[in-house]
Amino acid sequence: MFSTSQLIARMVQTAGSQLATVNGERQQTWNQFNEKIARFAGGLQTLGVSEDDCVAMLALNSDRYFEFMYAVPWAGAIFQPINTRLAGPEVVYWLNDSEAKVVLVDSSFTALIDDIRPQLKYAQHFIFVDEEATPDGYSSYSDLVSAEPVADAGRQGNDVAALFYTGGTTGRSKGVMLTHTNLVVNALQAVAVMDCQSGDKILHVAPMFHIADAFYCMTSLAVGGTNYFLPGFEPVATMRAIQDYQIDRLLMVPTMINMLVNHPDIDNFDLTELRAVAYGASPMPESVIKKAIVELPNTGFYQAYGQTEASPIITVLDKTRHTFDGPLAGKIKSAGQAIPGTDIAIFDENNQIVVNGEVGEVCLRGPNVMKGYRNMPEQTGKAIVDQWLHTGDGGYLDDEGFLFIVDRVKDMIISGGENVYSTEVENAIYQYPGVNQCAAIGIPSEKWGEQVHAVVVLNDGISAFEEDIIAYCKTQIAGFKCPRSITFQTEPLPLSGAGKILKTELRKPFWASGEKNVN
Repeated sequence: MFSTSQLIARMVQTAGSQLATVNGERQQTWNQFNEKIARFAGGLQTLGVSEDDCVAMLALNSDRYFEFMYAVPWAGAIFQPINTRLAGPEVVYWLNDSEAKVVLVDSSFTALIDDIRPQLKYAQHFIFVDEEATPDGYSSYSDLVSAEPVADAGRQGNDVAALFYTGGTTGRSKGVMLTHTNLVVNALQAVAVMDCQSGDKILHVAPMFHIADAFYCMTSLAVGGTNYFLPGFEPVATMRAIQDYQIDRLLMVPTMINMLVNHPDIDNFDLTELRAVAYGASPMPESVIKKAIVELPNTGFYQAYGQTEASPIITVLDKTRHTFDGPLAGKIKSAGQAIPGTDIAIFDENNQIVVNGEVGEVCLRGPNVMKGYRNMPEQTGKAIVDQWLHTGDGGYLDDEGFLFIVDRVKDMIISGGENVYSTEVENAIYQYPGVNQCAAIGIPSEKWGEQVHAVVVLNDGISAFEEDIIAYCKTQIAGFKCPRSITFQTEPLPLSGAGKILKTELRKPFWASGEKNVN
């Protein structure tokens, strides 16, 4: 039976004296990491955390986020990362829905937590994870990890290890329950095809609350390596860290890669040790990957397609296929092939598998498929049918098993690596006085890949300004979900025979000049 704690045990056995984490001046070996996790878990248990309780964290990247991901399951509980870009009401919903007892917070988010604390129904303890003076109403991280160490709680297999919330297509976020087997097996599956090597120096610049970097945290223990952390992505800081620490691999979203390879200072840094870059979570413009291949000639690129419900990796396009010439060219617009141990099939609307080349819904089965949505049995039953996870993405397979994504069945917008569900945006806009109809769509963005755009029809006799609606949305949902532009029209939005807004028609004017890449 797989367990996240097994990964720690292996690192202690094989590389106990080697560096595990480096965060500025803080560093520790795998032996020290093991001891820290046992004390961290002991501290949680003294706070009353028990089996299947949720422990949440709202913070920027750090070694302490890494410790959180392993210590909470060690204590028998479930770790819950919180998106740092959420608005207060969204954080309240996530924490109340999970019934998180303990919330770890850094200095960037104490003000937000203090503001919403009266609305939190279950949170009893708030831990301040930074080294500066602990604010009133918080306990210090150092006190938490000074507790007596405890033995691993023995959670494994189908026991839930993590709870990752997604945006909700009906306006309600869904808590994805990922088991110990899900997390460990998906890491092992990816290690086989993503050039992960023992002793790698791994830089974490993608947000650690996101399932993609959580997955990268698991791969680091699956093969062994040293983990380096920046609070977030900034091009110069990232390039300096790659140079100074001789980083071997990292994970970025296409927006980050674009900012890095097009930065005017890139030639001032030695990036030759960077062996592997994994990317995914949003469309990759062809011009950007071409530029990246030129600027980073020693680096192999790996595109990973997936979703939270799949822990998250489903397919990988390896470095050999990141070429536009020769016998291996022609697959760069695909999302790659299924990772080992995972089956992919394309289903039609009657839940029947279609032939290669025919477009339908992308579905998969394997040990990386989630246990289900927290407290949502009906939605779980719709997502997983006869062991097949229905992704909501449209695509097709070629005769070599390469997956091509052609559309998003659920009208999801991916902006800068963040998933934005159109219904969430629309629900916020509909609350603005005088809105009769609205639709949120993704339109091309040179910087973000896609950006949120809204098409709005107002009631007769009502007028409104673009900036006022955008400002109102920011009071309801996270800023990255809010429309960056709005088109007003007087005629009704186009509808299907079933009365659904035809978003394909609304998107056409914006994508007419080029292909909408959704790989």
